[in-house]
Amino acid sequence: MLRTKIFCASALMFVSISGAFSQEVPDGGATERTPSHSEFFSWINNTNEGSDERQTFINLDFFRYLHEKYGMVLDIYAFDAGNIDGSKRYGTTKSADYKRHFPNGFGPLSEFAAQDGTRLGIWCGPDGFGDTEQEAQDRYDMMTSLVRDHNFGLFKMDAVCGQLRPEKYDWFLKMMSEIRKLSPDFVLLNHRLDLGPGTKYSTTYLLGGAETYIDVHMANDVTAPHHRVQALAREVPPTRLTEDHGVCLSSCLDYWDDDLILQAFNRNLILAPEVYGNPWLLRDDEFPKFAFIYNLHRDYRDILVDGMRLPEDRYGLNAMSRGDGATQMITLRNLSWSPVTYHLKLDEEVGLKNASKVQVRMYHPYIYDMGVHTYGSVVDVEVLPFRSCLVKVTTAPEIDNVTVSGIPYEIINDRVGNTCEVKLLGEPGRTYKYKVKAGGRTGSATVTFPGEKLTCSPFRLVSTMQRCKVPEDIQSVYYATVFAADNNALEVRCLERSGETSIPQVKAARDAYFSQKVFVERGIWDRNLFDGDPSTFFNIAFRWGDMRIDAESQFLLDFGAPTELDKLVISTDTEHSLSPLRYNEGTHVFVSSDLKEWKKLMFVTDVTSELDMSGAGAVRYLRFGPCPIRLAEVTGYKDGKEVDRSLWRANNLFDAYGGGVGRASRVWKSEFVLDEIPENSYLCVAVNGDHGDQGAWAGFKIDGEYVGCPDRATSYRSNTWECPVRDKDHNYTYYLPLTQDMKGKNMEAFVMQMDSQDSGSYIHPEIYMSVYPLPFGQKKVEIRR
Repeated sequence: MLRTKIFCASALMFVSISGAFSQEVPDGGATERTPSHSEFFSWINNTNEGSDERQTFINLDFFRYLHEKYGMVLDIYAFDAGNIDGSKRYGTTKSADYKRHFPNGFGPLSEFAAQDGTRLGIWCGPDGFGDTEQEAQDRYDMMTSLVRDHNFGLFKMDAVCGQLRPEKYDWFLKMMSEIRKLSPDFVLLNHRLDLGPGTKYSTTYLLGGAETYIDVHMANDVTAPHHRVQALAREVPPTRLTEDHGVCLSSCLDYWDDDLILQAFNRNLILAPEVYGNPWLLRDDEFPKFAFIYNLHRDYRDILVDGMRLPEDRYGLNAMSRGDGATQMITLRNLSWSPVTYHLKLDEEVGLKNASKVQVRMYHPYIYDMGVHTYGSVVDVEVLPFRSCLVKVTTAPEIDNVTVSGIPYEIINDRVGNTCEVKLLGEPGRTYKYKVKAGGRTGSATVTFPGEKLTCSPFRLVSTMQRCKVPEDIQSVYYATVFAADNNALEVRCLERSGETSIPQVKAARDAYFSQKVFVERGIWDRNLFDGDPSTFFNIAFRWGDMRIDAESQFLLDFGAPTELDKLVISTDTEHSLSPLRYNEGTHVFVSSDLKEWKKLMFVTDVTSELDMSGAGAVRYLRFGPCPIRLAEVTGYKDGKEVDRSLWRANNLFDAYGGGVGRASRVWKSEFVLDEIPENSYLCVAVNGDHGDQGAWAGFKIDGEYVGCPDRATSYRSNTWECPVRDKDHNYTYYLPLTQDMKGKNMEAFVMQMDSQDSGSYIHPEIYMSVYPLPFGQKKVEIRR
């Protein structure tokens, strides 16, 4: 690519993307036909405290890894709030705070980023021009210097900092006029601002005013097999000169790829692909797909600027075809519980100009060569439930570096080195004969994937639940779910979902995030109770006023296995941290081995409280309330020795059954046996209807054992890193991961409507099976180019 070659020649040279066009670049820096810039911005990697030099180098090194390993190019890395300006305040690069965070300024970071083809950007306010001419001149000099001296390519101006005062319109116009001269394709994002006459310099506005932190700012309105359906349902705006806030990779990560496909190829705005948050929280096996989406978009971005909306009655909601008539990239989606087949007409209906033959290739949710077809013919494309799909139809010569036919596959690497790496995908028990083309060479082979062929679709309705009498043990079902769930920060849930990494750059970025001072001090991870460090805490997060400090929130402790203890020591730092418990009063504790039979114990509340458990026997679960707002350590002892706590987990935001959450007033039940369980499958308990906030709960009994649902959309209450999890009063979906040892067992599913929220309206619970990732066997193949 031209831009990459020029960066190799000179680390600080940048060629405007729009420079390839003969038209004059407008005041806003882009037109409807300007190709997209790929971007990452750092919001919720940090919040309003901002980043620092060390963490930014680590993050940039993560993107360098993707560049060197997979050939991915990131156009813009944008600092978010708190690095110069912040919430309701303006700053300068001369301040002590800035120098503490960036002792060497932005120069070394800009040079480091430029080596990989990346420009920096920054969040800021529109004003900051002070009250004197000198203060205004200083602001002008600082902002233009970022572009002149450090090659910044983007300002994200946000009303969170403040509005532009009318008396400073002239200074704003002067500043942006100079920036346009320095960088004609400079991107100015307008987030909720009235810039007066300076509006002409805005490249974009914020689509719908919406941020996309899943289950914080964007949450499902319907029952679904994952958390990102509201994001998948987003509109295609009438102009590309807007910004959709990108895809957030900091919570509820499953189906992130469907979200990014639509952001990049369906909406394809000026910033695309665009992500923010913590992409290093993906699994190691997902980074090739992440880079592939960026690379594929880069290959076709010049023709993606032209798009047409496809007829909804034939192609579904917000289907788009983008291209130049010879090649069209078609995005489809299915927002229902069953697979849907769309019939692609290979002619002008999808934007194709007349030709004799049309090559069809699916790129997502996996790559599959669908063959060569006659112009005007129809090709059927199946889109899986609540997923997106990307299909290329083309009459142009092949440009992909490697292609495989006869089998689904994914590209691991087709950019770097002399070898292409491909991951072949196959259904269990099936044999495929496939052909590979790369570097002008063609080869063929056969591959068989182990396992038994699936006899049932992994996407199906399992059961419609029926009303039943309220079971006597329904509170055990409730407790099974709240003990299976957690109240950790959403990013901690992502980390546990993705598991350990073997990639040093990924580990460094994760460690930098979770070890940053503000994250540790907010106390939003239960592991702080079990780390042996009395200076770290697990807190009830109420900095946004979202969590109730009352007698309903319980402290829940799961030992991970039946455990015999002589005593349990619960400690904090001050008497205030015990609130709403009171010093030197008795607190009742309930312990159980099976969630059904509970024994009552008691301890006397103190900064260091000791619970005598010598007569309790083997205990798995412990609960008491109200939960203190701040705890430091929970430690168990047996025979005078501290016991291992590696399996221990704690919660602090769930109510006691019969407390604030209420009791089950109505219950629905379903009973079934699963004779086939595909890999990566799970059950979705769809609680259709209005049930009130926290007003419906689901859980299971499997061969008589209580099993809870560890995940729910909308997410369970969380001690969040940024804003609180959204309250939702309708259409919860509870998720139960399936394991092979559940096959053939009697499964009883329960949904309870709680009397605290029972308005008399009926809910309609159903149970579906879904699967993610798809249950393919895998085989890696290397092909010399």
